[in-house]
Amino acid sequence: MSQATFSIVLSWLTVFGQALVIILLVLYVTKKLPKVTNFFRTHAILFSFIVVLAAVLGSLTYSDIYMIEPCKLCWYQRIFMYPQFVILGLSLILKDTRAAFYALILSILGAPIALYHYLLQRGVVEAGCSVVGNYSVSCSQYFKLNLGYITIPLMAFTAFVMIITFLLIYRSKEV
Repeated sequence: MSQATFSIVLSWLTVFGQALVIILLVLYVTKKLPKVTNFFRTHAILFSFIVVLAAVLGSLTYSDIYMIEPCKLCWYQRIFMYPQFVILGLSLILKDTRAAFYALILSILGAPIALYHYLLQRGVVEAGCSVVGNYSVSCSQYFKLNLGYITIPLMAFTAFVMIITFLLIYRSKEV
């Protein structure tokens, strides 16, 4: 698959994820269609794992197949996304629901970094991060702007927000 096709597929998945988050939050807050929110509550860890899997595979594909070097902020986002693959994967295998809390914390920490990175790329934030020696690109550089607004950090931000949404809905039954 070409890099352009791969980026478009991930961009449309990002739009789908953004729409899903909005719909789920509206349904949850208004208590409309409880069967839908209960379905997502029941399968929240699985859905979160699928999102993490897509994010990990997407970032590795960009860096290792398409040779797009991650910047310093991309590495920070990976620090909060990659462990969730193991945490949520083991949670599914071992049926240990306590892992949802740890994944939630990691996503809550990763989301602001991804949002800051996106705002930096779009020129909304002036301050930035510098290039790390000769080993990374500038954080303000972006390689693809799909659908008029989607960049790699926005994809990461959307993934973090999806995980947060799924796991908050999941944890709401425990409260």
